Amino acid sequence: MNKTIKYTLIITGGVIFILLIVLLLFRLVPEPPVLSVSKAREALSAARLNKAGTYSPVLFREAEALFDSAMANWKKENSRFIYFRDFERAEMFAVSSEKKSKEALQRSTLNSEDLKTRLIHRIDSVNNLIATFDRLFNSYPLEPEIRTRISKGKLLIKEAEIEFKKEEYLRADNKLIDSEDLLFMAFQTSLAGLKEYLSAFPQWKKWIDKTVSESKRTRSYSVIIDKFAHKCHIYYNGIRKYEFAAELGTNWVGDKRVKGDKATPEGHYRIVKKLAKSGTKYYKALLIDYPNREDTERFRKEISAGTLPRSADIGGLIEIHGNGGKGIDWTDGCVAITDSEMDIIFDILKVGTPVTLVGSAVDMHEILKVK
Repeated sequence: MNKTIKYTLIITGGVIFILLIVLLLFRLVPEPPVLSVSKAREALSAARLNKAGTYSPVLFREAEALFDSAMANWKKENSRFIYFRDFERAEMFAVSSEKKSKEALQRSTLNSEDLKTRLIHRIDSVNNLIATFDRLFNSYPLEPEIRTRISKGKLLIKEAEIEFKKEEYLRADNKLIDSEDLLFMAFQTSLAGLKEYLSAFPQWKKWIDKTVSESKRTRSYSVIIDKFAHKCHIYYNGIRKYEFAAELGTNWVGDKRVKGDKATPEGHYRIVKKLAKSGTKYYKALLIDYPNREDTERFRKEISAGTLPRSADIGGLIEIHGNGGKGIDWTDGCVAITDSEMDIIFDILKVGTPVTLVGSAVDMHEILKVK
């Protein structure tokens, strides 16, 4: 073997030996947790996109903390000499972060769906409450504060529905909570007042029965005004013949006490005068005998008891008149119907016809089952 071949073999062997050493040293270099960190990052991103931070905040924060620990540990190990690096803890943190992110995603989905379901039922419940409130209190004189609460509650439920459609369930929930607080309080307060007012129904029922019986006995007309329903019922021979919408005094709940209280009275009365177009500014009118004897006696007792000032005036000039059809309560205590309806009753009713005004002709407690 000549020297050239010998040197070539030695050099080649040396190169191979060096390459083997380099390869061995390379294989001994610790591998960074690239794949685990990548999986953890993807899982965390998926959880974030599905609002795990909102619907599963504890698990999501834990996943974020674990990911941050993995990255911090990786960075720390990278600062050490290459052969002294140990990525085991970074790997462990990354794997744990991925697991927590998946748990947060799953829990977030469940919580979101659960909240969505509950919101659907609660929104329906609030809208049903609003519908009930409108039926009961749309024309009921409520305190301005209560009306304000109702308006705010209705606005908030609309905003909650908008957030719900945007799938912002927590925002919808927050607005719904505020709406519920306002509306339920307003409803309970209003309902308590209404129940107290309607507690007089047994007395009203007796008045109605007496009036209808008189109509039947005398084969004549009689009038019953249902203030709560805003109805004017015309009976003939004990049978209801006409029913008209009625508009009342702006403060119609309860009996009339004094002049200027804008309350529509309650009790038994009779028509004492018919006023044609030239005799009233309200098209045509039927004047009733308010105040009657019972009204006068009650007024005197209130003066004596000091619940009314001695300067108080009992008032008068309560009529059933035209110019109605406005859709609101606007009179000073009278009952207003449309001019065309006024034409009907002006022709058929005469002086002396009974007119009974009651808070309600129906027991609302029984109909609505309110307790």
